[in-house]
Amino acid sequence: MQIQITGRHLEITPSMKEYVGAKMTKLTRHFDHILDAHVVLYVERGKQIAEATILVPGHDVVAKADGKNMYAAIDLLQDKLDRQVTKLKEKLKSHKVDKTILERAGAEEEDREEDEDLVSEVLSEVED
Repeated sequence: MQIQITGRHLEITPSMKEYVGAKMTKLTRHFDHILDAHVVLYVERGKQIAEATILVPGHDVVAKADGKNMYAAIDLLQDKLDRQVTKLKEKLKSHKVDKTILERAGAEEEDREEDEDLVSEVLSEVED
């Protein structure tokens, strides 16, 4: 996963880069297919704000958080992203399960139709 960190109206210190990197890599515990993360840190009207966009195949996960200081904002941001990534993973898993259930149901329906055809053939032979 590549992490881009941008600072608006503030200087990004090496400790901030390291902290953001550590927090963003924790997201891979829940979802391995994260391609890219873009984190923007800025100060607006006295608020310390952190926002991030995470690219996942087929989806973009976006979150924004503000806090008393930049580290608190980054912590809140990581919590929000963690929840969103977990929810996305569960959603993708449930779609896979639904798809396999539908495939099984379709196969069972075809088997039932074949059985009904055999029964009707046997009955027609018995009646003759």
